[in-house]
This record gives sequence, C-alpha cells and structure tokens, in this order.
Amino acid sequence: MSLEQRITEARARLEPLVESVEQPAPDRVDATIPADKLLDAASALIKDEWSYLTTITGLDLGVEAGEMAFLYHFSAGALLVTLRVHVPRSEPIIPSVCGIIPTATLYERELMEMFGVTITGTPNTERLFLPEDWPAGVYPLRKDFDPSQPEIVVQKDAAE
Repeated sequence: MSLEQRITEARARLEPLVESVEQPAPDRVDATIPADKLLDAASALIKDEWSYLTTITGLDLGVEAGEMAFLYHFSAGALLVTLRVHVPRSEPIIPSVCGIIPTATLYERELMEMFGVTITGTPNTERLFLPEDWPAGVYPLRKDFDPSQPEIVVQKDAAE
C-alpha cells in the first residue's frame, strides 16, 4: 500500500470520530479527538492489524493553558498517525487502551506517575520510576514541578 493510500485509509478510519485532522508532514496524520472517542479511534487504527501503537506521549501545556495533551502514536508502514487527546489540567482523566492494546500498560503507568493523569480501567497502577516514598501529588513532568520543594528528597548514591 502506498503512503497516499495509507493516508486516505487513516482519514477514512478516523473521520467519524475526530474533531480535526491535519497533515503536518508528508508521512504524518494528526487527529484531535475527545477523550470519550479514544477507544473507538484506537480500535479503528488497529483493526485488521492495519497499524500498531508505538508509544504514548504526555504534554503538560502549562498552568496558563489549563490543559494537558496525550498523544497516541500509531505506525502504519511509513505513516505515523497521532491521536491527540486534550483534557483539563485540573482534572486529567482518560480511558485506558489496555483492553484493546495490552502492551500500553507501561505507557499508561508512566503517564499516571509522571503527569498525575487518572487512567480509568487501567489494569496496573504500580509505579515504574519514582520511589515508593515519593510525595503524593508531585508529578515530575508537569511544567510547575519544582525539584527544590522541601518534600522532594533526592537519594545520593552510597558510593559518594
């Protein structure tokens, strides 16, 4: 299937579900979708093994913007399709895609731990990177994170 055919196919799979579709590069399609359409859009992209999830990226757009974005990147041959889900920063909630893409659990755990997003229905909420005694409500990949906060204790290597 040519790149042009893949782009046409991606648009056809996503059109009924998205708020907008853009093509920022010849080999990319970006679709902005509401959180409640995420599972339908992801299912449409992986149906018949047309594409696969390559990663999920979190973006804190800042306190002023008042929102966060979660980008679900799918590969289909040479085409990269990104589903962009925007949610309020004050209440970041998205559904888990693990029911249809079980390997997404690592990405979802990272988003929960590092951005403080609530992922409904995710099968595993264990930490990946931060120590168990990390303070609740402190998310290192948020723009307002301050590593000098008194409650953040950095463990020094015993060899130092």
